[in-house]
Amino acid sequence: MLKKLLIACVSAVVLVAAGTGLWIWQGLQTLETPVVLDEPVLFNVPGGTAFSQVARKLERQGLVDHSLWLRIHGRIYPEQARIKAGEYEFTNGMTPSDMISAMVSGDTKHWSVQFIEGWTFGDMRAALAKTDRIEKVTTDWTDAEIMTAMGAEGEHPEGRFFPDTYLFISSESDLDLLKRAFEKMNTVLEEEWAAREEGLPYDSSYEALIMASIVERETGAPHERGQVAGVFVRRLQKGMRLQTDPTVIYGMGDKYKGRIGSRDLRAYTAYNTYRIDGLPPTPIALPGREAIHASLHPDEGNALYFVARGDGTHKFSRTLAEHQKAVREFQLNRRDDYRSSPAPENGASNSNGDS
Repeated sequence: MLKKLLIACVSAVVLVAAGTGLWIWQGLQTLETPVVLDEPVLFNVPGGTAFSQVARKLERQGLVDHSLWLRIHGRIYPEQARIKAGEYEFTNGMTPSDMISAMVSGDTKHWSVQFIEGWTFGDMRAALAKTDRIEKVTTDWTDAEIMTAMGAEGEHPEGRFFPDTYLFISSESDLDLLKRAFEKMNTVLEEEWAAREEGLPYDSSYEALIMASIVERETGAPHERGQVAGVFVRRLQKGMRLQTDPTVIYGMGDKYKGRIGSRDLRAYTAYNTYRIDGLPPTPIALPGREAIHASLHPDEGNALYFVARGDGTHKFSRTLAEHQKAVREFQLNRRDDYRSSPAPENGASNSNGDS
């Protein structure tokens, strides 16, 4: 009798254990069921959040049916409970298991901001100010304070930040992006300077950066960068003034309203290359790698002048007489559909003029 009772008890325990195991197994299987979402969901995990808290938050937001199974999953697989803080994007068809894997690997949602070649530093700061999902640290800072934070106290910010598309996560700040852009420009300039051609009229990589910014602003046609750089390099070598409109515009600042008059060309500013010899004191825009490369590898030739054709490209001339003829052809009798730069693909705006 005792033996039969013992067997019955053991059988009951086995059955209960088996039933419990089946119940848990079935519950854990729900973590592999795809979630139906009408649109992506952003899920934020603050620093220091416990796994059990994340599980309950997923349940509250309807991303899992029962947080119990996630908490059991975390007990069985403790390595799957080591989630990282951040903002995550969950999309239709993901399973709760996929969501946990994303948070364990730290696959956070990335946002982006684009800085365009030819922009000024002011344009760049304005873009950052309008960028969502990023902490605003430098909004009220002066340019000088920003350069101090870059480790370049007292230096001018123009042209010192590399134009590119930068990805960031919601925990980053505008200062973080500025540092990345500053460091990238230093790296690109150092690489290009090390591979420069010999005999160029630059005493430093900074002077090459100044030239690159002028080239960037002078032409929006990529195949012309080397030609434009060639004209300016030959002018410097011959002791001629650069006489380039974008530097005049930069020197005018807020006074520029879309046109340059003869008075503007006669006015003295440190950037008016119709009045000063050599390069202006600083870059006038953010140059890309191609403009930097062109400035350090200018095309050979004998052209000393160029003028906008009105289709986004330029007519290059060897003599002043040839140039004056081109000016009459393309500037004094402008075509109806005249434009000074190619139709921009990315919002860039280059200001082309006579040189």
